[in-house]
Amino acid sequence: MRELAALFLRLGFTAFGGPAAHVAMMEDEVVRRRQWFTHEEFLDMLAVTNLIPGPNSTEMAIHIGYRRGGVRGLVLAGLCFILPAMTVTIALAWLYTAYGTIPALGTAMQGIRAAIIAVVLGAVYRLGKPLASRGFMIVTGAAAAILCAAGFDPILILLAAGAAGIAWSRRETFRRWFGLAAAAPLFRFLPPAGSAGPGNAAGPTLAGLGLFLLKTGAVLYGGGYVLIAFLQEGLVDSRGWLTQGRLLDAIAVGQFTPGPVLSTATFIGYVMFGIPGAIVSTAAIFFPSFLYVLAVGPFVPRLRKSTFMKGFLDGVSAGALGLMAGVCYILGAASLRGFAAAAIFASALIVLIRLRVNAAWLVAGGALAGWAAGLL
Repeated sequence: MRELAALFLRLGFTAFGGPAAHVAMMEDEVVRRRQWFTHEEFLDMLAVTNLIPGPNSTEMAIHIGYRRGGVRGLVLAGLCFILPAMTVTIALAWLYTAYGTIPALGTAMQGIRAAIIAVVLGAVYRLGKPLASRGFMIVTGAAAAILCAAGFDPILILLAAGAAGIAWSRRETFRRWFGLAAAAPLFRFLPPAGSAGPGNAAGPTLAGLGLFLLKTGAVLYGGGYVLIAFLQEGLVDSRGWLTQGRLLDAIAVGQFTPGPVLSTATFIGYVMFGIPGAIVSTAAIFFPSFLYVLAVGPFVPRLRKSTFMKGFLDGVSAGALGLMAGVCYILGAASLRGFAAAAIFASALIVLIRLRVNAAWLVAGGALAGWAAGLL
């Protein structure tokens, strides 16, 4: 248990670069160096993280802990991977609330926001490239992006995408029973996001924020970047609890810090309600992942062989990419104003795609470019 805690505390403080980089670091540690698992066993655990909602790299840490130490290991590995990011994020959130109005910081944040949009769009490009030859995935992702940009609820978009994936995987059966055309009108019944929320009249509460993030953590497919779509719709558009600028700043902090990208929720909780908000937000967004790993682990072989689950996963994966693309449009429309912001965005996107630079370096470069632009 000591070795497990030491490993994930170290990874929690040093794992920059997003979920794919985190998983690669874990594979190097537990397969190649320590030989705790075979390569095949590691891939089995990785497959589960793609079948259940939640942040992939965090759930991999939880899986490894569970396999090594049962329920105690599950809790220990997960907490040791999450707490470093939470601690660093709280420190940055304190600095943000104390010094966020300094003009120099303001111009740096404009550059960071432009770089963040490029990082998210670059992730869409990398994740979507292998799917470009599959027509169903392209159509589903494009539909999800359009619905997201139009203001529909991200949860319903993902559920609809999963249902479409199931229907597509069994299209011959559905063609015989109903005809595929009958599924199209279903999208008309998806309510706009603003109609479901309490609106701007209800002020923010700690309990309300916790419940929102708990629900989000329970249905979040596609990793930390998809979280942006949920936060945009739920906290900015629908409830009005967060401004567009603060959301982008929270995303930027999630990129700067090591460990899970979902530490963005910690930042939002601190900015809104201080230390209690940071603790409640972190617990709420990550708690479902612990339950999912504990519940689904024994059924891994059956899930992987299920045509039903495979179709659902395909649809949700395409929908998650669509949400990421849709939120890039929303954030870009609000933030990419002026030549400097557009130039930082374009440069960051080109560097990200051509050179595969770590996202943290891009965000730092965006901050420097934004600060320099403010001096001109």
